Parts: sequence; structure tokens; C-alpha cells
Amino acid sequence: MATEHDYFGIVGDYWSEMIEYGDQRVEVVLDAEDEAVATTALDAAAALVGELELVDDELRSAFVSQLDSGSTPVVRFLDVLLDPDLEQAEEIEDAIGRDSGDRQLDALRSMSLVRVDLRPEADGEGEPFAEFEYALAPEETDERLVAVIDTGREIVDVRFEG
Repeated sequence: MATEHDYFGIVGDYWSEMIEYGDQRVEVVLDAEDEAVATTALDAAAALVGELELVDDELRSAFVSQLDSGSTPVVRFLDVLLDPDLEQAEEIEDAIGRDSGDRQLDALRSMSLVRVDLRPEADGEGEPFAEFEYALAPEETDERLVAVIDTGREIVDVRFEG
């Protein structure tokens, strides 16, 4: 039996919508493998969609805090994209819309949030409830920085996908 939700409508296997905020267009996907998803989990997912800008800011701040450690996924992501020998170096440079003198920080602030995957079945503490996918020059590069959070917006995982 399918679940009906005020925000998502009839919840089946897959729901997708383009959300705009600021100057970004973000694909938001609800991936519900089980049609009997708890209404509370769907409510939490809808609330997260309504607060995308806030959660995005929180995640970017968390990324900045990882710059001090040399081997984090954030640093590896930036090392690859900010390599002057990268084939798309010019496109990357054009995508960095800030010039504070700190290239890593400017790159993090210039990233685009390209996709958010919501998984309402994973609604427990420490479970991967939402996955935020970031890119710098997303049309030109395949490299992604992915942050996974639980329903309490605690970071469960950050990974670099190249």
C-alpha cells in the first residue's frame, strides 16, 4: 500500500524535483524503496527540503573545519580540483567566484550543491538519512564531494568521489 504525504504526494519508489534557492538549482530525490515509509520520516525529509539553504551552510562550515587536517576527503577533493595541471583547470578557475586570497576556502564557497538524496527508511540516529552532493564546475568535472547526514543533521560520512 502506498503512503500519501502532504509534501511528497503518493510515495512510491522515486520522487524528484528541482529546488531553487539563492542562485542554485538543486535536484532533490526521495528514494523510498519501501512504500510503507513512516510518516515521521517523510515529515523530517520535507523539513530538510524546506531548510536546504541552512543545512547547506552548516555542511560548508563543516568542510571548512576539515581544511586543517591534511588527509580529509575535503582536502583530497580540493587537491585534485585545484591542481594547475588538471585538464579543466581553466574551467575550475572560472567557477571560483571569490578571491579572498585563500584558494581552498574560495573553492569551497564557490561549490554548487547539485543533488540531495533523501532516504527516509534510514531515520535512526547515525543512519544515512540524506546525502548532499557538491561539485565545483559540475558541468566540466566528475569530481564530487559528498556529505551524508542523519535525521539530527549530524554528519555520518564525508567522501570524495572522483
